[in-house]
Amino acid sequence: MKDAEVKVNGLTFKGWYLAAALPILSGLSGAIYFSYDTVQRFYSVESGIGKLSEVIVVTELNDVEVFSRLQALEQAISDNDVRGLNTKLSQLTTQMNTILEQQRELLSLRSAVERSQILTDGVDERLDSLQRDIDSTWLAIDELEKPL
Repeated sequence: MKDAEVKVNGLTFKGWYLAAALPILSGLSGAIYFSYDTVQRFYSVESGIGKLSEVIVVTELNDVEVFSRLQALEQAISDNDVRGLNTKLSQLTTQMNTILEQQRELLSLRSAVERSQILTDGVDERLDSLQRDIDSTWLAIDELEKPL
């Protein structure tokens, strides 16, 4: 690299000069780009401030209208009791939790009723069968008590 040379229009540049100048030139180009970008942002902010000053002038002309709208908003907020919403929301949360707990209890009771219904479904038929057996047994006993 030390022995490499580049000739441009009669000027001779050694390789290590180019290797040393390349980072310096890239740093300078980055600084120039950053400066340009900063100046462009400054100009855009400045133009935005100009537009904002125009809006402020128009707002000062409509200051009475803005003040009346602000009062209307404050009145609506106080009428709707926005500050009291937090307590109402906490009450609703508590009520919803209570409802969910009761729903869980009802579901467990429902499953218990369904299980007991399954157990008692055949009981009527069995009781009828047992009643017929008992009735026939009494008839047989009555028949045995009668003399021949």
